[in-house]
Amino acid sequence: MRFKYAERLTVVKYDGYTVATLADPWNKGRTLHSYILIPDTAKAGTQTDGKGLAESLRAQTGAAVTVVHTPLKRAVVASSVYCGLLISLGKGDAIRGVCDLKYINQPWIKEQCRLGRIADCGDASTPTLEKIIDINADAILISPFQNSGGYGRLDEWGNPIIETADYMETSALGRAEWMKFYGMLFGVEDKADSMFNDIEKRYNELVKLARTSTVSKSVLVDKIAGPVWYVPGGRSTLGRVIADANAEYLFSTDNNSGSLQLTFETVLTKAGNTDVWLLRYDGKNPLTYPTLLSENQGYSQFKAFKERQVYGCNTSTSTFYEDTPFNPDLLLRDIIIITHPDLSGLGSTRYFKKVAK
Repeated sequence: MRFKYAERLTVVKYDGYTVATLADPWNKGRTLHSYILIPDTAKAGTQTDGKGLAESLRAQTGAAVTVVHTPLKRAVVASSVYCGLLISLGKGDAIRGVCDLKYINQPWIKEQCRLGRIADCGDASTPTLEKIIDINADAILISPFQNSGGYGRLDEWGNPIIETADYMETSALGRAEWMKFYGMLFGVEDKADSMFNDIEKRYNELVKLARTSTVSKSVLVDKIAGPVWYVPGGRSTLGRVIADANAEYLFSTDNNSGSLQLTFETVLTKAGNTDVWLLRYDGKNPLTYPTLLSENQGYSQFKAFKERQVYGCNTSTSTFYEDTPFNPDLLLRDIIIITHPDLSGLGSTRYFKKVAK
């Protein structure tokens, strides 16, 4: 099976099973995890328990290999990102547990939790194993991190741990294309393929539109957190979306697909004259310029601040994180509207709103 954009995922289909291989984002040429997907609908004579295959594959790659019987019916989802995707795929009923409930803004998920149909399984960093066992979960979807040292007690659980490494892809469509893999896991492969094709079409149409603009603006992202300003790398999905919007990203030459950890002074020197500033924030109240100054007086030195070209997305009230990873066309549209005021017909922004003066 060929992927058009995803660089860190390969899928090979065999008679009666499928092997999905996740490349290690932090160690080039190595495998992070392989999954042997065995569908319940496999024809008689082609069925396998996968144990022998797993041992052979483990010997070849030296990486973790997990057998997954599909479709998954009782999954724990450790990130709100996948809640939105599964609901879009019509598999919301397969979500039986979530982590970090306080960060989930999907109304349906909140209601199901209130009714006791979806369990709150604690923090994503340390899911409550007893709760996961209690709801008889058949798998957990959880994000891997560099040098994390594993998943603690979950490693002893025995059921599949699906490492959702899509966030380390180097393009927005590359990340979104992982929905095909998740579609396989939940038995809706055809629907995932169709949904991705629609998203790809809309995204590429927006890219073409952005290239017709006669206005070019530069973009700065987010703000300092403690002593560190986390800036999306040039090969991160957000960095690439900004480039696809035909906007200038001052960190585009960086080859990192994750985040850069920079000082305030470094960002000011590099991006102090940026035209537009896009901020994601978590707050009870709308962002204001006085609020920004109360956090750091140094923000007043940025051109976008001086010219009142700051746009905020309140992630505590919007479904930004649930929507945009697998619907990057929505984010691209916002950025095009903000950076190309000469283009008409796109309406108003969905997530980023101009900060009130």
